[in-house]
Amino acid sequence: MQLTPIIAIHLAAALAATALGPIALWARKGRTQRPRLHRAAGYAWVTLMVATAVSAIFISGGNGPRWGSFGLIHLLIPLTLGMLVVSFVLLARRNIVGHRQTMQYIYVGACVVAGGFTLLPNRLLGHSLWTALGMA
Repeated sequence: MQLTPIIAIHLAAALAATALGPIALWARKGRTQRPRLHRAAGYAWVTLMVATAVSAIFISGGNGPRWGSFGLIHLLIPLTLGMLVVSFVLLARRNIVGHRQTMQYIYVGACVVAGGFTLLPNRLLGHSLWTALGMA
């Protein structure tokens, strides 16, 4: 698989979301709370996550069980989008603890765990990385 424009969009949005997530998540923690930074970074992060999830629809899955052009990893698309909606519903209901936990779960699951799986040697990004490092 080569780096197509849709994969480049997906990769750029995912990397930006992974980098921006901690700013959004922890701008409201500790003694010095920064609500403006939290809100701005949060909306940007959500936008990047939506771009990541939507662009993933157009990327065919790798090896393994398939349903058309979709693989198991595509199950993360509705899960991510659904959890983003849940987090805003919780926020609208003023359930700040639930909102915070949901956003933390999304960040860890979608950015850290799913992002980590992209570094496996049989995936496009992982193969490129390990080859560049001379370990593939």
